[in-house]
Amino acid sequence: MASKSFDLIVIGAGPGGYVAAIRGAQLGMSVAIVEREHLGGICLNWGCIPTKAMLRSSEVFHLMQRAKEFGLKAEKVDYDLDAVVKRSRKVAGQLSGGIGHLMKKNKVTVFMGEAKLAGKGKVSVKTDKGAEDLTAKNIVLATGARARTLPGLEADGDLVWTYKHALEPKHMPKKLLVIGSGAIGIEFASFYNTLGADTTVVEVMDRVLPVEDEEISAFAKKAFEKQGMKIMQKAMVKQLDRAKGKVTAHIEVGGKVEKHEFDTVISAVGIVGNVEGLGLEELGVKIDRSHVVTDEFCRTGIEGLYAIGDVAGAPWLAHKASHEGVMVADLIAGKHAHPVKPETIAGCTYCHPQVASVGYSEAKAKELGYTVKVGRFPFIGNGKAIALGEPEGMIKTVFDAKTGELLGAHMVGAEVTELIQGYVVGRQLETTEEDLMNTVFPHPTLSEMMHESVLDAYDRVIHM
Repeated sequence: MASKSFDLIVIGAGPGGYVAAIRGAQLGMSVAIVEREHLGGICLNWGCIPTKAMLRSSEVFHLMQRAKEFGLKAEKVDYDLDAVVKRSRKVAGQLSGGIGHLMKKNKVTVFMGEAKLAGKGKVSVKTDKGAEDLTAKNIVLATGARARTLPGLEADGDLVWTYKHALEPKHMPKKLLVIGSGAIGIEFASFYNTLGADTTVVEVMDRVLPVEDEEISAFAKKAFEKQGMKIMQKAMVKQLDRAKGKVTAHIEVGGKVEKHEFDTVISAVGIVGNVEGLGLEELGVKIDRSHVVTDEFCRTGIEGLYAIGDVAGAPWLAHKASHEGVMVADLIAGKHAHPVKPETIAGCTYCHPQVASVGYSEAKAKELGYTVKVGRFPFIGNGKAIALGEPEGMIKTVFDAKTGELLGAHMVGAEVTELIQGYVVGRQLETTEEDLMNTVFPHPTLSEMMHESVLDAYDRVIHM
């Protein structure tokens, strides 16, 4: 069978791969994309999107319980977990179908099957109908990552869950243990805790949300504890004893091992790149701790082979993958391409309260040798936050004392995942404190706190 020839082959149709394919097609290339499971990848089907749909349900449930505060009546407030999950799956399905439409519209040829690099510029795809041989001068690996499993803590779908099981729960956890307090762990802890599960979070590092600024982590921890969550820091789950309907977790904390009983465990201890079975080793592609090693332009060192998104390492974020996809397509087409810098990428966590940040934490900026000016502003000082009934939160900004460059911004509170973009744009435009101070923020909005936090860094805060 003759092989089919393209200008670009993309392996993996998640937010990195499908965006690379669209951009390649826009630039006049003939493009093929290979996907073994779902168009849209983990993000659309089992990650970003369905989790946000579920968290929205828990947020509305939380607000319904507070109805009286707002002068409203909502009695016997309850939820239907199956219906919550059904809505989440419907949202995911709608978006996944949309990707299929985008592929058609952009004339990208889709191959559903398992891809393997059969040599330089060659991809063999195992489909339901047999094997397809494809060739292209340029190949982009966008195979993503999967949940890391620790020995003894493997998921069984009944007592011990991965994120996938947690998105389609067989039962409502009564007593829940979440292992890991990164974005995935804390979002599920937040969801199930809000719906009434007695939730414990175990984190091996010295604080929850360990990638965030320390002050934000501390603020979030207090808020979680106020909601009834138990947080165990500098703690490690050593073993899980499984019995009918219950798990006994051996948790080492402060040098002692404690035993705690749960009916459900969610493991969220990081991810590993999908690098197996692709023929990478044979081609001489460098792999470090399950991630493909690349330069700043996502080049693997093998001519014409690129790796983007989660398989190419941290930060493991969909928006980073998409931007790398565009950058690589531009690069292949000979256009001027800008490398994606990790410190320009915002991180958002949709727990309650929300957490968002961009750039360096205060500690990181100091470690890098900057003299810093730090500003803070609390939600309690903002009219819109009080009107919304969301007076708990804070915004923190970190500036270079010498140049006025915005080094980092860190937020916790209502809607901060939407607010952070203002600072992201500011950093992209190389804004200084003066630009931000002279910008007129609309009133009454939560965004005014972003202005006040900047003013506070320079001892000019108005409403505090």
